[in-house]
Amino acid sequence: MLAELLRRASAATPAQCEVCRAWPARPVCEACLARFAAPMHRCARCALALPAGTATCGRCTLEPPPLDACFAAVSYGYPWAALVGRFKFGGEAGWAHTFADRMLDAPGVAQAVSRADALVPMPLSRERLAQRGFNQAHEIARRLSPAKVQAQLATRLRDTPAQAQLERADRLANLRGAFAAEPLQAARARGAHLLLVDDVMTSGASLFALAAALRQAGAARVEAAVFARTEEQ
Repeated sequence: MLAELLRRASAATPAQCEVCRAWPARPVCEACLARFAAPMHRCARCALALPAGTATCGRCTLEPPPLDACFAAVSYGYPWAALVGRFKFGGEAGWAHTFADRMLDAPGVAQAVSRADALVPMPLSRERLAQRGFNQAHEIARRLSPAKVQAQLATRLRDTPAQAQLERADRLANLRGAFAAEPLQAARARGAHLLLVDDVMTSGASLFALAAALRQAGAARVEAAVFARTEEQ
């Protein structure tokens, strides 16, 4: 009872914006959202920021990825990179609420969630899950649509070396064969419309590898939604 009262009191206490320190405010205030989370025109297949009027980036035109569509809420940079780091490595799982809200406000994401048969969060290896204590993609997905999350639909077959220092081609090779549909759940993928969910998309290697695995299991359509997208070319 005492714990519940303390939780309610904490939830009712005004907070500062974690970006500009405005008081009182939500975790990120409206002014900072307008400045740092304004909608951007993006590639329909990989969510890279593009000039208005361009449907797909050159890379996706030449080498179409296994995603039918991809959506991102913000560009990965200030202030989001630091906040994602706190969420992902600092144990601050509560940021999933803020990130999911921003995703649902981004063009196309709410519609993608609505039409999906299931939301599939990016699987973590057992080692990464043990280190972090939670799967950040799962935390976001269950705030986008808790009834549609099917975290057991896909599995990570092996842990992979860190991607940060690898070139794009090496990232793609690093993730090849890293995912599969869970054998006991694979029937649910056949003919399904799936929405993959992750916190950050860099080269797209992880999402592409997961999408390819689910397509191999028979998924009819695979889309992806991420909170932040790097803008590397």
